Amino acid sequence: MFIKICGLSTPDDVSVAVAAGADALGFVFARSPRRVTPEQARTLCGGLEERVIRVAVMRHPTAGEWEKVRDVFKPDWLQTDSGDFATLGRLDCEPLPVYRGANRDRQRWPARILFEGARSGHGERADWSGAARVAASTRLILAGGLDAENVVEAIEAVQPWGVDVSSGVERSRGVKDPARINQFIARVRAVEREHAHVH
Repeated sequence: MFIKICGLSTPDDVSVAVAAGADALGFVFARSPRRVTPEQARTLCGGLEERVIRVAVMRHPTAGEWEKVRDVFKPDWLQTDSGDFATLGRLDCEPLPVYRGANRDRQRWPARILFEGARSGHGERADWSGAARVAASTRLILAGGLDAENVVEAIEAVQPWGVDVSSGVERSRGVKDPARINQFIARVRAVEREHAHVH
């Protein structure tokens, strides 16, 4: 299962997440206590191994804001609300569109999406039953209100392709807790092993 740890802002955060086995790291360029500059994000990812995906997390960026992040940080993926991509011009990376609900009328979903609660970064739980419907037809990364205590239940309920956590691995708002990062990833990997064992 794909695991993204989001809202990293220190070298320690990055090394703990990578050592624990995260597949992707998210760097926030929107208004947030976790916000970093494109230069900081580039420095934080300086020695990162190839396998780890670097995600720029934005919220309704202007074309100019995106251009700076794209050219300075050079992310692998851009995560922002699904409607934003039309106005951003050249991406030079993979899109990760954010959806905040399961639109029943939608016939086709993009190949990979992030599905979360109404407000990003506030630990608000997403609509799991809606997410489960969508997860049946695309690679869905579930976010919003996840932590080590509920991630197993979330995986069983939604059957997502991946999970994403930010506030659920913090000791205070914007400050990551290495023990919680390790515990979160360990729980997800344990579920993965159980499923592999069953199938």
